[in-house]
Formats: sequence, C-alpha cells, structure tokens
Amino acid sequence: MKAISIQTFGSPDGLAVVDLPVPAPAAGQVLVTTEAVGVGGVDTLIRSGALAAYGFKEGHIPGGEVAGTVTAVGDGVDPSWLGRRVWAFTGTGGGYAEQAVVPVEQVLLLPDGLSSAAAVTLGSAGAVAHFGLRHARFAPGETVLVRGAAGGIGIMAVQLAARGGAAAVAVTTSSPERGERLRRLGATHVLNRSGGRGDGASGRDGAHERGRAPESGGAPERDGTPAGYDVIIDVVAGADMPSFFDRLNPNGRMVAVGAVAGQPPADFGTRIMTEFRKSLSFAAFSAATVAPAALRAVRAEQFAAAARGEIAAVVHELLPLDHAVLAHRKMDAGEVFGRIVLAPRGAGAASAERRKAS
Repeated sequence: MKAISIQTFGSPDGLAVVDLPVPAPAAGQVLVTTEAVGVGGVDTLIRSGALAAYGFKEGHIPGGEVAGTVTAVGDGVDPSWLGRRVWAFTGTGGGYAEQAVVPVEQVLLLPDGLSSAAAVTLGSAGAVAHFGLRHARFAPGETVLVRGAAGGIGIMAVQLAARGGAAAVAVTTSSPERGERLRRLGATHVLNRSGGRGDGASGRDGAHERGRAPESGGAPERDGTPAGYDVIIDVVAGADMPSFFDRLNPNGRMVAVGAVAGQPPADFGTRIMTEFRKSLSFAAFSAATVAPAALRAVRAEQFAAAARGEIAAVVHELLPLDHAVLAHRKMDAGEVFGRIVLAPRGAGAASAERRKAS
C-alpha cells in the first residue's frame, strides 16, 4: 500500500510517498481502507519536528483520523463491521495511508448522506469545539469570542456557540473574505487578529496602536461589537494570548483548545493576576480527557446533524494522497479555511468525494 512518511523533519518537502505492506488487524482491531484522511494542525507540528521530544521519529506516518470502509477484522471483533462505512481515530499517526488499522472502540459508523470528507472534517474538530465550550461553562445568552476561527475547530466553535444561543459570536480572522464566510456560519462580529475592530487583516486596532488594551465589561461599541466576552475559545495561543485576557468580562473564562501559533509566554498568568478583581479564569482543554463513550455520543450526534444539513463541514480542498506536500505547504502558509482532506485512492476518488461533500 502507499503511505506518506516523514523522511526528514522540517519543511513539507520532508514528506515522501512510501510503499508498505498492508497491515493486518490484531485482536480488537479493524482494517479500514481509507477514502478520506484529515490533514490537521498537529500533523504539521509533528512534521516540523516541534514535537520530536514527545517521541516522534523520522519515518513516522502522520494522520489522526480517516474515513472509509472496514475490509478486515481482527480476533474478537464482530464480523458485521465488514463492509461498513466508518470514521476512525488513528491517534497520533498512521492515517496518511491507503489502509489503516484502528482499535474497534475508535471506530464509528457513518450515517447515509455524510461523505467521508465531511466525516474527517467534523470528527475531531467538532468534539473539541463541543467539549471546549462545555469546559468554559458556556451558557445561552453569553457572549463568545473564537480566536483563530478559520480552522476546523474554530469553524465548529462558531456554529455550536450560535446554535447554543450565544448573545454574540465574535471571531478573529485574517481577512474580510474569511470574516464574511464566518458570518454565514453564525458569527455576528468580525475582528482583526489582535481582537480589535477593523478589516480583519491588519492585526492592529486603534487602542493597541496607542499602547493600551480596549476596555471590556462595559457598554457595546457603537456598531454593536461587545466590549467584552464571557467566553473566549482560543485555538491560537502564542505570544499574543495574554492580551486577550483584557477582553474578558468579569467572571470571564478563556479556554485554550490549540496552540497553532506556539506556546504563550511563560509568565502569561500574571496578566490574570493584574485583573484579580475581575475573577478571570484560564484553562487548557484536550479531548484526551473526555470519556470515550461521551466522545462517541457527541460525534454520532454531530455526524447525524451534518447529514441533515444542520451544521456545515467546511472542506477547503480535496487532494490525492500523494499531494500531501502541497497540503502541508498550504497549511504552513495559512491558506486553509476549514480542512484539507487527502483522498488515498487518487484524483478520481478526490473528485468523487468532492461531489459528495458539496
């Protein structure tokens, strides 16, 4: 079978197509012949070598989620899985391949009407967004800011907050065009990358140019933009994360669900302490802390909702598996809105999946 291996850590050019034996499922596993593979932010971090300290080595096959058909089962697995269309979580790797072995407890049946590309766009991102909002104790009527809303997690957080009755759903993003797409998905206010009003591209607003943070917790701005937020879902982290504590209302909660811009400053917590009287809260969230049964239930619910057209799976582009280098270049360049999906069976499969996802 064909797979994509990280031959050299660093740039996307370190990825290469390799030929490997088709794996045989062990006890408790199934073999999935893949139709769609999600390209995630963690894949780019692993490929870059940024996570080498966590045991990732050159030769690693990236990819955490796939969708396709079960074509073999291991000992102890109900044979009725054979021939079923499924979504599967492969963990920290193994997905960029024509076949993948997965523990059966990490496999979920797909409803009719949901494409494989849509499944790998929703499977992980939707669960993180759902439980991230729950971790933040989001309640109807509260104001929400999604920082870094153009990726899979951010897009789902926008939709779920809007569906959950948020009074306002603001987003930070890099361009007016992306802002308009996010409005169509439920955003009510579009901010630039610093969190200020503007065209969404400059990354600056007047308050920051004058060296102060915008006030929060007061009256809305003249255009209706909230002056502060009860909940911030942060996909970005990075050096600018502490400045967003200034945008929290009293008793506001920020939850980091990703770190696409890297780690925040080591002393970021001091920003909370300087606003001690506002009783602000910060938390990090990983879906690894959620019980498997709860994850399965939420994913099944979201897959069904997407099949009914109630939530959108935003596929940026479908590419053949051997275009993984191009996919990672687009990710590194920040060109992706939603998710890039690889189709292991080539251009024809990518075209078929594109029709199903549209």
